Amino acid sequence: MALLGSRQTDDHLLALFAEAGQNAQRVCELLRDLLREYPESGELSQEIVRGEQEGDRITHDIIYALSEDRAGRPFDFGDGHRLATALDDIVDDAEQAADQLVIYKVEAPMEQALLLADVLVGAGEQVARAIEALRQDRDLSPHLVEIHRLENEGDRLTRDAVASLFAGGIDPMVVIRWKDIFETIESAIDACESVAHALEGIGLKRR
Repeated sequence: MALLGSRQTDDHLLALFAEAGQNAQRVCELLRDLLREYPESGELSQEIVRGEQEGDRITHDIIYALSEDRAGRPFDFGDGHRLATALDDIVDDAEQAADQLVIYKVEAPMEQALLLADVLVGAGEQVARAIEALRQDRDLSPHLVEIHRLENEGDRLTRDAVASLFAGGIDPMVVIRWKDIFETIESAIDACESVAHALEGIGLKRR
């Protein structure tokens, strides 16, 4: 009977993590679509806000589930908390980037932001796939390797994007605004890599 309870707890937690991964992937895609259609994308902004609220709800449910049944957890509290927090950070950073477009009164997106958003979408997709692989007890490594590659690509794009701001004789206020937006999107990509690190540790312990 105890084993059955443990299995149910395992399934419940992994299902919550899968839900968080899918929500993160969706919010990343919404940010990309927002940038592509901006400024004619008011509804997408609201969808991102709803995704951020849903992410908060899922994170709360995960932490509660981690605390509720210590004996039946599929991995320890610290690992689970790190994974949940990193997933939440992806969504929070994506929502912040969307918010910055409005706060800074951006008139049109820069090409570099679109390129970064594409990298973020790729990383978000790999995050969701890696969590599903964990849930099904499959090999995580192809997804983790791809997340690391995309994070490196995001770093390169951000460096180039910021350099172009300072090299192009752009208004200093525009430089400051877009530097913030670039770095916020990069932070969301970095959070995907934090998910990969957390999953790597969990995967090693579950072998």
